[in-house]
Amino acid sequence: MRVLLICDDYWHPGQIPIDGLSPLAERGFQFDIITDANDFKSEMLTDYPVVILSKCDEISSKDKTCWKTEAVQQAFIDYVDNGGGLLVAHTGLVAGEHTEALDCFIGSKFTFHPQDCPVTVQPIKPHPIVKDVLMFCEVDEHYRLEILSEDVDIFMASYSPPQGEEAKYTDEPYHNTQAWIGAAGYTRTQGKGRVCVLTPGHHLLVWHNPQYQRVLENALLWCAGKL
Repeated sequence: MRVLLICDDYWHPGQIPIDGLSPLAERGFQFDIITDANDFKSEMLTDYPVVILSKCDEISSKDKTCWKTEAVQQAFIDYVDNGGGLLVAHTGLVAGEHTEALDCFIGSKFTFHPQDCPVTVQPIKPHPIVKDVLMFCEVDEHYRLEILSEDVDIFMASYSPPQGEEAKYTDEPYHNTQAWIGAAGYTRTQGKGRVCVLTPGHHLLVWHNPQYQRVLENALLWCAGKL
């Protein structure tokens, strides 16, 4: 299956999702890659059954100019409305100054994360994307989201330890909460298409975790309507 990957911004080098997805080539996936948003054209979307958005509102890692114009945001919305699949991974959840339409369409936006810490990810309900997926733990950025859509179907949660459980991380104020649990994966549908959101993925080891590889594969298939 041919998939478009849009990635690379100042805080999130595009090489991480590129390398993170590369093992899936053996599973029949072919990834076309855009790292510079100047190369993006809205009409490209219809060439792909699934698009992965792993890029915030910056043209590239070297150019912080905003690229998610109203027209670009509407193009993503129309793409899914007409039957496309959108997988939003990690940095794709970082809102821009004027990305309200796309944020609400995706269903959430990133608010903050503590310092890198051990993050446990676990399926919390039956869903095709987490079929045969086991709990796993990797050091990662533990994203907290503001949920913007009431119809998100959360199938996977993430947890990082409160103060006292991991002494190395107790100096981080955002991290010192009694129960730091958040949504790690959810889906929603719009029109004829599907959206999946996955929050893990700041580090390559997370992408290469065998359990997360299974999540990624299933998410792509689900977004394409094959699961």
